[in-house]
Amino acid sequence: MELYLDLHSQPCRSVFLLAKAIGIPFEFKLVELFAGQQYSEEFGKINVMRKVPVMKDGSFVLTESVAILKYMLQKHSSSLADHWYPADLQQRARVNEYLSWQHMNLRAHGSKVFLLKALFPVIMGSEVPKEKMDAAVQDLNQSLQMLEDKFLQNKPFIVGDKISVADLVAIVEIIQPVATGLDVFEGRQKLTAWRERVKKALGEKLFAEAHEVIMKVGSLPQQMQNNSNLEMLKPKFQKLFS
Repeated sequence: MELYLDLHSQPCRSVFLLAKAIGIPFEFKLVELFAGQQYSEEFGKINVMRKVPVMKDGSFVLTESVAILKYMLQKHSSSLADHWYPADLQQRARVNEYLSWQHMNLRAHGSKVFLLKALFPVIMGSEVPKEKMDAAVQDLNQSLQMLEDKFLQNKPFIVGDKISVADLVAIVEIIQPVATGLDVFEGRQKLTAWRERVKKALGEKLFAEAHEVIMKVGSLPQQMQNNSNLEMLKPKFQKLFS
């Protein structure tokens, strides 16, 4: 199996973490997003949408992180601990419920904060207007509150007493804005305790390995200084954040 990844990307980290955690052998194919490698002719032959992650299992190519996660879980279900993607109909439905909700909520809002704080000043050459940043953080806080109130409630993990793929998808999205210096865990004891349980269940070493790159996001301005793709990204940012 080949996995095309850049660990700056939350969905890539969820795929990386799951493959490592459940022991799926794979070849890591780095696609450097901030160097524009997704726009290369070579990568375009693998994924016409020019996004990561991409999984290549023999001749079978699959895009979209949630689809890849489910593929890996279902392919290896006979040797996999049930808690990752429970066989029980209602517990599995709870995992799928979270995976369906998160994309337009926690993922969308955490990504927006990350883009505004880490990339907007580099690409647009100016700081983000305060009202835009405040609104983005407010939306993120609402999603975090929903994660606590609706999905975690008083459980150790999103689906009961053990970690599932839903927890992986949740934690990588939360770490994205954290990497820019925003402490989303401040004043959130329930969320903080859950984070520590997720780290323990995955193993501190694997958790740190997956997030090493994103936690150095402060060096992005230097990395992107001579990037020819910056001008191409400006219209996209203007459209997103005008």
